[in-house]
Amino acid sequence: MALDWLKSNFDAAKKRAQEEITKFKNADFMNAVIAACAKMAYADGIVDPKEKQKMMQFIQFSDELKVFKTDDVIASWSSISGKFDFDLEMGGIDALKTIGKLRSKPDAARAVVRVAIIIANSDGNFDEHEKKAAREICAELGVDPSEFGL
Repeated sequence: MALDWLKSNFDAAKKRAQEEITKFKNADFMNAVIAACAKMAYADGIVDPKEKQKMMQFIQFSDELKVFKTDDVIASWSSISGKFDFDLEMGGIDALKTIGKLRSKPDAARAVVRVAIIIANSDGNFDEHEKKAAREICAELGVDPSEFGL
């Protein structure tokens, strides 16, 4: 009986540890996605609620990011967007710094660009300000903007 209890608790502990490791491993990716979404949302000066909703949907359905609690995502968004609210230019610089952590991971970098473009387009308008922000994100990540039609 004690062995069964130990075995079932071991499996639960192992699963929880794997989830925690996944969170740790993907925290840079989550923050980069949120920073890219913020950069795009603030590019045209208007943060549309549709952009935030689309970002949350992506995170909730992404295999790599769904391990994060909604509260963690909101806290990251609040931190990043707060910097934009305080100073638009400095917020952009800080967002690029966060995004740049994925420069050595080309697949993750391209995923961030794709998500940022989808988020920017969620309000039905992918304007020149957003295209410029997308090109800045590409430059920070070392990704060719022409891959995304920019």
